[in-house]
Amino acid sequence: MNLTEAYSYCKHIASHYENFPVGLLVAKNLAPHVHAIYAFSRIADDYADEGYSLKEKEREDEQKRKKRLDSLETWRAYLLDPKLCAKNPVFLALHDTIEKFQLPLNLFTDLLDAFKQDVLKDRYENFEEVLNYCKKSANPIGRLVLYLHRQTTDLQLLSSDCICTALQLANFWQDISIDLKKNRIYLPKDEMEQYKVNEAELFARHFSSNFRDLLSFQVKRTEELFDKGKVLIDTLGWPLKLEIALTWYGGKTILDKIKKINYNTLASRPKLGYKDIPSLLFKSLRRIYRKRANQEIAFF
Repeated sequence: MNLTEAYSYCKHIASHYENFPVGLLVAKNLAPHVHAIYAFSRIADDYADEGYSLKEKEREDEQKRKKRLDSLETWRAYLLDPKLCAKNPVFLALHDTIEKFQLPLNLFTDLLDAFKQDVLKDRYENFEEVLNYCKKSANPIGRLVLYLHRQTTDLQLLSSDCICTALQLANFWQDISIDLKKNRIYLPKDEMEQYKVNEAELFARHFSSNFRDLLSFQVKRTEELFDKGKVLIDTLGWPLKLEIALTWYGGKTILDKIKKINYNTLASRPKLGYKDIPSLLFKSLRRIYRKRANQEIAFF
């Protein structure tokens, strides 16, 4: 298999899984490299989540768990030693991308660590543990996008981390009912105790004022992270600026939808739909052009 065929294979994987708005605004010359990174992450994530048709709280046997972990370790070996995977199309494309853009390998190993954690860990003692997971599961993706665009100042990387962590947290809070089916709870244990919410109530989908207050607290701290990262939009060029703005407003909209259902994500899962696209696009463009106008006024 040659390099062109390898990138085509990655594109096929990305097109099979990809949802709006991921990748719609990627520059044409960068698209193959985004597909390579996406294919690597998507397949590894599938290894981590393989077999999750289990009933709530049902444990998979150790043999199946070991198989999932072994698959992830094979992925890690392929990442660290190109000689082991000369015929694997995903890694043929990925190693070419890594070399061309000098991408830090630790960003990929962090992702694999997060996928491994998905297999081994389903409870989090405190918010620091949740943030450490986000640091490995979400932040590397944002940083890789910035590296591809050669936008890697300290401000850009740290702002990206804030946005990516906030996006991951927003996903946790909207997906509580989904994650319960996988026996995963991302609400910190110590804060559940503080707000007097227990696991039995979660699995029973019992919505209470205590749960509402707990999730309201989580949403507020997530909004603060989004706000800390918003400055990233203003440092970027077109079209990445628009893509990040759409992503930022998309995450904030999810939090707004959680508020509108009174924080009851035990009963339903708020999500973005095609009806949200005009609003997201309007808000994103308004943000970009207002900022540009203010800068022009300041210049004169």
